[in-house]
Amino acid sequence: MTIQSKRDCLRHFLATLAYRGTNVLQDLPAELSTHRPAEVVRSPVEILNHVNGVLTYAVSFFEPLESTRPELADWETEVDRFFQVLTRLDLLLADDVPLNEVSEEQLLQGPLADAMLHLGQIGIFRRMGGSPVAAENYVLADIQIGKLRRPS
Repeated sequence: MTIQSKRDCLRHFLATLAYRGTNVLQDLPAELSTHRPAEVVRSPVEILNHVNGVLTYAVSFFEPLESTRPELADWETEVDRFFQVLTRLDLLLADDVPLNEVSEEQLLQGPLADAMLHLGQIGIFRRMGGSPVAAENYVLADIQIGKLRRPS
């Protein structure tokens, strides 16, 4: 698919988050999800909850929400939530729902970039815990707009 608009670019970024998220979140050893290397450092489940919060914040620019801070849940629930909020954002963009208060560029530079950064942090936890993400050339990855589902 050819990117023809800012929204297509954002949707491609969401698909990239889903693809990279799948690689980093899938099969995380259970003991790593709650591990904190220091008291002031978030655990992977807390990081993913934060990612879900910033992505929910992105949703709030399309539709009013009571809260953009989801309650902390267990690892599998947070992983499910990640793919659900990505799908919600993708549908809002695909349906051309108007953005309120921010531009597409601000959405990218704020919550979407923050989400990618934090997925990288979880990747570092995996490497530190002896379960690194497999090496891959992401330039050649099969990333497609709208392909956001969590693999089974």
